[in-house]
Amino acid sequence: MQFDVVIQYLPRLLEGAVTTLELVLISGIIGSLLALPIGLARHSHRRWLNALPYAYIFFFRGTPLLVQIFLVYYGLAQFDAVRESALWPYLREPYWCAIIAFSLNTAAYTAEILRGALGAIPKGEIEAAKTIGMRQPMLYRRIMLPRAFGMILPAYGNEVILMLKGSALASTITLLDLTGMARTIIARTYTPIEIFLAAGAIYLLISVGIIMVFRQLEKRHNRHLQPLTVKVSAKPASS
Repeated sequence: MQFDVVIQYLPRLLEGAVTTLELVLISGIIGSLLALPIGLARHSHRRWLNALPYAYIFFFRGTPLLVQIFLVYYGLAQFDAVRESALWPYLREPYWCAIIAFSLNTAAYTAEILRGALGAIPKGEIEAAKTIGMRQPMLYRRIMLPRAFGMILPAYGNEVILMLKGSALASTITLLDLTGMARTIIARTYTPIEIFLAAGAIYLLISVGIIMVFRQLEKRHNRHLQPLTVKVSAKPASS
């Protein structure tokens, strides 16, 4: 075991880890923004409104992420309108193609998580809000979305970790994320065990950080569900 190689190439692995974090963070933000209207439309009981979101979620949940990355990276270049558009300088870069694929993928999963949370809100809370005159936009803004946000935090934390692990597929389109950087180093040093162990340890540390962040968010947002602790002070006995 040549662990001196790990020490020598650790800065390069950390450089790849930064790219991985950028992919997860940017894709997570864009995916969350996309998931909100998709999840709301998916929650609707109007068939004409939730048909397209259902098809979108069905496609991205039913096909491998690797296929979706290839469709974006190789497929968009097949259209003349894309190559001649102002977005082509970005769409030809593997970095932005990976972000697009990851964002569309996580938006589908997050939208379905949101739909399930909206459906799990007790009917009594919704009826109580309607009886005091809350209209639909205010009902969603003040009651349903805050309640759903608290419910989805554990599931969304798992989705972020899955997206972190799925980001390793970005290396298949020549992107030097953590996995891509590890493969490049291995091609030079012929030390696959040491480098992949180091890369796995970095992935593990990032996952631990994500878990801790979501636990704090869950504790803060759902603090009203925490059991009350009452301090009882013993009174001195009267003489």
